[in-house]
Amino acid sequence: MLQISSFANHSWAHSEGSGWLGDLQTHGWDTVTGTIRFLKPWSHGNFSKQELKNLQSLFQLYLSGFVRIVQASAGQFHLEYPFEIQILAGCRMNAPQIFLNVAYQGSDFLSFQGISWEPSPGAGIRAQNVCKVLNRYLDIKEILQSLLGHTCPRFLAGLMEAGESELKRKVKPEAWLSRGPSPGPGRLQLVCHVSGFYPKPVWVMWMRGEQEQRGTQRGDILPNADETWYLRATLDVAAGEAAGLSCRVKHSSIEGHDLIIHWGGYSIFLILICLTVIVNLVILVVVDSRLKKQSSNKNILSPRAPSPVFPMGANTQDTNNSRHHFCLAQVSWIKNRFLKWKTRRNQLS
Repeated sequence: MLQISSFANHSWAHSEGSGWLGDLQTHGWDTVTGTIRFLKPWSHGNFSKQELKNLQSLFQLYLSGFVRIVQASAGQFHLEYPFEIQILAGCRMNAPQIFLNVAYQGSDFLSFQGISWEPSPGAGIRAQNVCKVLNRYLDIKEILQSLLGHTCPRFLAGLMEAGESELKRKVKPEAWLSRGPSPGPGRLQLVCHVSGFYPKPVWVMWMRGEQEQRGTQRGDILPNADETWYLRATLDVAAGEAAGLSCRVKHSSIEGHDLIIHWGGYSIFLILICLTVIVNLVILVVVDSRLKKQSSNKNILSPRAPSPVFPMGANTQDTNNSRHHFCLAQVSWIKNRFLKWKTRRNQLS
């Protein structure tokens, strides 16, 4: 669970909450209605409606109480407005472990170690004083031990079971190269874009043959709108040294088959697109040539030299006339059959 509380002054504060399963957000907190938002069809896990309702009521009491206590204690602990407090709390399945870390103004401040509150290294005397006060409240410790040590693992297990298919999905990355802003005269910035991959862990490196380029700079892994991820890796090189460089991508979805794109070359994806276009063009040319051949064969069947008895113009006209007469004969036959059926029906009636 992630909580971010902002305090503008002694009378105004705003808190936001969200629930995460690894890098995937599964829950949110509606600050207007004071209710849990379930972001996935399986976000309820295997908890009953009553259990979820009880948790929601507990969060409502906690958030309102937290704001009041912090505002009342701001002067005592020399918290200068405006300030922000971030809290990250939860549990892990593989190794039974709970965690609750508190940050003040973006820096580590204190943490709950299961049996006591401890100040973070370098947090100073202010964090030590806050921990002394918190350690006096044994009921708060017991509530946290119950929620993080018992309720959290049970809810997490049900959540992972309900969302197993989505949590185990894998999406292959797409990669392309571009040139970034020039870092200086005679130099190039090569950019390797990797996007659309899931899960989040990925390895991207500029290479020369099998040698990793230590100058590779990787940015933050950013979320896409479809819950996949995006990353870019850059490399600054002299303009004459770009030849022979490539970008290599490793990801669990491609099962050891690294994605490699050469600078000035093309990815397998683009090559396949080009091959598809070429094949389609070849098919169109073949079909067009066959149609032309069939048309020329029909012309060959007609006499080359005009006949005194059947001129070519007359032959074409006779052919058209014969087709016309044939169609008229078909219409006449259908009409006669219909009239006979109608006459027979009238006789029977």
